[in-house]
Amino acid sequence: MATPHYDRRAASGILARLATPGLLGTVPTPTDARISFRATALQPEHGRTLTRSQRMYLERFMRPCRPEQVTSATHRITWTDSAGIPNTAYYHRAGAGPALAVVARETVLALWHSLAVSELGERAAALSSHDHAVLAATTTDHDPHEIFRVGVEATGRALVQHGLIAADTPYRSITEFAGGLRDSGVFAAVATRWFWELQASTFRRGMIPVRFATQTDGSVRYTAESVAVLRAMKDATLADAHAVMRRATTEEGLDTEAAVAKYHDDLDLISRQYALLTPGTHPTCLAAHAVDGAAQPVLATVVDRFVETFTALAETVRVVEDTTAVTVEDAPIGDDSVFYVPDMSCQHCVRTITALLESMDIPVVEIDLAAKRVIARIRSPRHRSRVFEALRDSGYHPVDDVPAAVPGAPVG
Repeated sequence: MATPHYDRRAASGILARLATPGLLGTVPTPTDARISFRATALQPEHGRTLTRSQRMYLERFMRPCRPEQVTSATHRITWTDSAGIPNTAYYHRAGAGPALAVVARETVLALWHSLAVSELGERAAALSSHDHAVLAATTTDHDPHEIFRVGVEATGRALVQHGLIAADTPYRSITEFAGGLRDSGVFAAVATRWFWELQASTFRRGMIPVRFATQTDGSVRYTAESVAVLRAMKDATLADAHAVMRRATTEEGLDTEAAVAKYHDDLDLISRQYALLTPGTHPTCLAAHAVDGAAQPVLATVVDRFVETFTALAETVRVVEDTTAVTVEDAPIGDDSVFYVPDMSCQHCVRTITALLESMDIPVVEIDLAAKRVIARIRSPRHRSRVFEALRDSGYHPVDDVPAAVPGAPVG
């Protein structure tokens, strides 16, 4: 039997089998919770609508998107969720507000619990070695459980990011907004029109390069300009990936595996996948593919469950702003080797952060994705400051410690 290779259709079929029936079937009954957040206003560059970080990312990675096609958040928020994990997100003062992000995170935690007690583990264990090899060759997160965990978190991320442009929509509450995006097919649009790194990186920077147009039936769609700019950015990314592979395999005579290994940093993880596509193919999220025999794509199953759970939690989670001043004495002082990255969400983030630290000659001891904790051999507080600065330049927001949680019953 030939060694399995990059095969999106086969990988989609494997995910569909794992998800049907009953994925996310048991979600904990929500209980009352009070979660507090801190908000910090963003500071755009003088005379501009974007921050320096946003502008630099746009100029380097979002061609041919223009600054006026991007909506920036007005505030960044930080909070500790009901599992004691630090989080960060953005909101726009004219958009859906900070509660959207907090409730979305609690929804992610509830659905992660559902995954943990589902039959997914047994189904994954029953996969053949060939199926596991297909997933390893095609996906970034090779383990089935991690693939679905990341999918749940990506659903929440898409919901929160589009909250920046909620003023474009007729929806006037966060539950209306979530249901409206689902019914309008916006989650499917993210999965088919965006590419992964663009969605993840712009989310981390509090920006979104699309706008909505309300339809006569009350649903929303991306504007024609938004669709065109998303397509152009995806085409540019595909062209870059193929150019790297073409040079490596023709001019240098490398085989595909050696080319990917040599130019890993140039390709990045998602571009590496794009580089393995047949020229002319426009990729979409594996979960968005319709698979023979499945009632609906895996994405639709996850989105339906997400919105249902989000709606229930919105009734029980009370979100409040903590406006107390933070003094130097209040700031946590801990081990220089331990810090947290609240916006680390998948193995792509883990590998990016690992590569960045190693490029600074900092050995990584452990990265716990679930707890968003990094342990690395950092030599001094000054060295730690340089690490944090480098991570911020990459779009992440490291923090020293988990802030104290506001008392309240945990969700789920």
